[in-house]
Amino acid sequence: MANALQDQLLKAGLASKQKVRDVKTQKRRNKKAKVDDGSAALKAQIAQQKAHQVEKDRALNEQRFAQAMEKGQVRGLITEFTRCAISIEKDADIKFNYTLANKIHSVYLTEDLQKQLLNGSLGIVRHEDKSYLVPHKLAERVNLLVPDWCGYLWDASTAESNEQVSDEDDPYAGYEIPDDLMW
Repeated sequence: MANALQDQLLKAGLASKQKVRDVKTQKRRNKKAKVDDGSAALKAQIAQQKAHQVEKDRALNEQRFAQAMEKGQVRGLITEFTRCAISIEKDADIKFNYTLANKIHSVYLTEDLQKQLLNGSLGIVRHEDKSYLVPHKLAERVNLLVPDWCGYLWDASTAESNEQVSDEDDPYAGYEIPDDLMW
């Protein structure tokens, strides 16, 4: 039905197959040309806005960090998360990967610690090339004052959105993943 007029013109002899191909080609070229016209200026504007926002965020974070340093809160946080850090057993065999500042870091955990991390009762704080497992509340405070140190922090809103996305139209919904499968 979409090409009913085109078929009628071909049958009546008012158009040829070559003319139809030429029109389609020209239509496709015009469409591409319209996209390319404004996209360079738009991309430049978006890049400029992102750069401005990153600079603004960086300045705000530096200001927060400086205020916290003045109050001694950062120094207090460091002593608190080193004191409250949960020790990891030597026989821990589960590798837990997390990203911080576009780098992948890993910590070896026991199964119990991994469950606590994934349930949101623990968080990971990284300071001076060392990772600390700390209670969730302490990890939230570190994230507020110095977000560059917070390696892994469970977030309920993120977890809910991930569950909703995975449940919709999942072709493998009927296939259960074995508990002992490790990636």
